[in-house]
Amino acid sequence: MKKSISMFLVVLFIPMFLMSCGKNKTINGKEYKTIGIINILNEEKDPSIKYRIITGNVIWGVLLCESVIAPLYFFGFSMYEPIAKKEVGK
Repeated sequence: MKKSISMFLVVLFIPMFLMSCGKNKTINGKEYKTIGIINILNEEKDPSIKYRIITGNVIWGVLLCESVIAPLYFFGFSMYEPIAKKEVGK
């Protein structure tokens, strides 16, 4: 019984391993990297770029909150990924 529950949990978490990565994006010839809270506080966020939250990284940051390094990375440096240039006037 315990073995089947363990296997179920492993299969349940496999998609989370695949969706927890942010990607850098090249927009108009310039590469924009993933950002986090530390980047925002240092004013490294470009106001002309639209970002979205990387859901997998937030989940992993919460699940691994007892460690120090994982939440620091996920929340500090890799919480948002660039998706597009903001449209002016809309």
